[in-house]
Amino acid sequence: MAEHETGQRVDDEGFVVDTEDCEERERTHRERGTARPITVVGNPVLHRECGDVTEFDGELAKLVDDMFASQRAAEGVGLAANQIGVDLKVFVYDCPDDEGVRHVGVVCNPVLEELPAERRVLDDSNEGCLSVPGAYASLARPDYAVVRGQDTEGRPITVRGTGYFARCLQHETDHLYGRLYIDRLSKRERKDALRQMAENTPRYETVPNG
Repeated sequence: MAEHETGQRVDDEGFVVDTEDCEERERTHRERGTARPITVVGNPVLHRECGDVTEFDGELAKLVDDMFASQRAAEGVGLAANQIGVDLKVFVYDCPDDEGVRHVGVVCNPVLEELPAERRVLDDSNEGCLSVPGAYASLARPDYAVVRGQDTEGRPITVRGTGYFARCLQHETDHLYGRLYIDRLSKRERKDALRQMAENTPRYETVPNG
């Protein structure tokens, strides 16, 4: 492991180390934060690109704390700011990879790297979303992902994930550009997901639409 110029720990390939002190870091954020209700499909903030984070200040830090608290309350593994009604490009995650290794972190202004063809191995596992409560559908995504962005102090970071964690990184980045996972489904599959949602009662507080 090494440190780059921002002082953050990175591995030998320059990726942020997000697997250390996970329990402590998540708990610290969560205990400072306040859980907020989750916005669901149909809420306008979910269906447009969010604004860039330009102020890396105490308000952003408070938002991140609230996001971790909201994520835990809803039993999620990732949460984008617009899922609690905030129009900013930031997401948090507390997600295992396929080897069971826990990853905890936050990314502001994420940009998903386009993978070269030789790295694109698709995984068609089931996917769900806190903003489409009670619904799941099979969705093919690459089983490897790299996201570049900034931390809560504006420093550049690069995060990579494999398996389930790669799916999480892609899913949360999508959110911040106004795309839900059901938008990637066929019309029939999307209709089925919305039917599942209608037939289930969310296990966490949501924001009514309309």
